[in-house]
Amino acid sequence: MPIKLPRDLPAYNVLTQEGVMVMSEEMAAHQDIRPLRIGLLNLMPKKIQTENQFARLIGATPLQIEFSLIRMSEHESKNTGADHLESFYRPFSEVKASGEKFDGLIITGAPIEHLPFEDVTYWDELKQVFDWTQTHVHSTFGVCWGGMAMIHYFHNVHKYVLDKKLFGCYRHMNFAPQSPYLRGFSDDLIMPVSRWTEMRRDEIEAAGLPILLHSDVVGPALVEDPAHRAIYIFNHLEYDSGTLNEEYQRDLASNQIEGAEIQLPLNYFPDNDPSKQPQNRWRSHAHLLYGNWISEIYLTTPYDMDQIGSASTDWRK
Repeated sequence: MPIKLPRDLPAYNVLTQEGVMVMSEEMAAHQDIRPLRIGLLNLMPKKIQTENQFARLIGATPLQIEFSLIRMSEHESKNTGADHLESFYRPFSEVKASGEKFDGLIITGAPIEHLPFEDVTYWDELKQVFDWTQTHVHSTFGVCWGGMAMIHYFHNVHKYVLDKKLFGCYRHMNFAPQSPYLRGFSDDLIMPVSRWTEMRRDEIEAAGLPILLHSDVVGPALVEDPAHRAIYIFNHLEYDSGTLNEEYQRDLASNQIEGAEIQLPLNYFPDNDPSKQPQNRWRSHAHLLYGNWISEIYLTTPYDMDQIGSASTDWRK
């Protein structure tokens, strides 16, 4: 089954051309089935690129998905046109006031990791989002800074600023092959990483949270939080083949202005040669992870959406 998107959302044409099954809202209305409602709280500056990346992954499952785009209420985006935001996004305050519920919610990263959480301009509203997920979302997926913010809020796990940016493609070990989120995963995998901060294994384990994917070089990558019906990923399986190169080129351009030392993304370009075309070595695991997440939502969410957020979190029992 396809993902349901507005026909004029850029992702509709992008995914259609890639062979992803996409359904317009008009077509979906004729099907006697309840689609899974998945929200994307998009904190990234390049919102259209991020929409495409996540829609591509959750739209590859055999289930019908209704995709809703959400933004922070007062934060003003400088990189995405006001027309796009007005046409396709709703502010969180409006979503909250409506009382509607979601089977799943993805909270993206944001390029503000150098700031303490409490110094982020929309931190107070984001805390409202986290609390709201406990009564109005069946399963939440926090990505990179979004995942770090959630685990900090719920468990007081600290974020540490690094002396050097973790940038490139790193091998990770599968710590929990029995996890339904890692169904079909190999024993190790390559994952894109791009961050200046880390969360430490000992603090996460002290909080009683299982680490599912881990790297000896870059630390924990995927963490489950059963009590809050959430999973957190600190790296970027959703990235396109060229995303790290775009970041590298952006850093090079800024270096001409600021004089900062620019790092080559390690293990990304063949032979670490930026003149060579990078190869995508993580796409299959990206589809597995997000497909497994959607599958778990489908198996455990109540058919009656009014029951989302009640005491029981597994509707198979």
